[in-house]
Amino acid sequence: MASSMTISRFRLCILLVILERVFSACDDCVSSRASYYGSPDSLGNDSGACGYGSFGRNLNGGDVACAAQLYRDGLGCGACYQVICTNQELCTEDGVKIVITDMGQGDRTDFILSRHGYIKLGLSANASDQLVAMGVVDIQYKRISCQYPGQNLMIKIDQSTNFPYYLAFIFWYQAGQKDILAVDVCETATLECKLRVTNHGAVWDVVSPPSGDLSIRFLVSDGDQQQWITAANAIPANWTAGAVYDSGIQLDS
Repeated sequence: MASSMTISRFRLCILLVILERVFSACDDCVSSRASYYGSPDSLGNDSGACGYGSFGRNLNGGDVACAAQLYRDGLGCGACYQVICTNQELCTEDGVKIVITDMGQGDRTDFILSRHGYIKLGLSANASDQLVAMGVVDIQYKRISCQYPGQNLMIKIDQSTNFPYYLAFIFWYQAGQKDILAVDVCETATLECKLRVTNHGAVWDVVSPPSGDLSIRFLVSDGDQQQWITAANAIPANWTAGAVYDSGIQLDS
């Protein structure tokens, strides 16, 4: 009788361990599905809706994704997520960390991962091959802080820019977990922000921008609080299309 009770307790402990992994592997996570898209080198898409261009192919080592609801009309561009496959036989416990660089939707999926990111869900090369063959997997995910150690927020002047009449730009290496809700282009000489810019995707633009050196003001939000942050002298007076400028700040504090 005692032996039978011991075996029963042992089986219960094993079951609890399994359940603990299933239900605690990803605290505060959302359940969904993920698929993947193909590309010649398995990296990201260089024509994604966010406007990152070729930068978006290799961002985060190529572990990037398309999203629909999480795209949020471009507000979600550059946001980082931890994506975990729930198939315990094939998938790792930690999953993969991805960055949203494009808009897209599959069959009831929240993410369409680059193949480079998708195969990292697998426990082994063979497991990854099986996930690829499946095409879509059940997942859990949550937003996490983007990390770019030693890297400031960079400002890339978009190729559509026409100096000095039209200025368009996009932010690279946006660290932390805050959204950029609004951006002002300011005259550095007076720090008076005269023009509120609009955006498409992750590209912000303004017609007839101020002359001289420009400062950029960001309205950022962590979901609870909003804050204005200024990057002084972020864009020089002679800005040119294709140039990349160091803002001197980061948004993860």
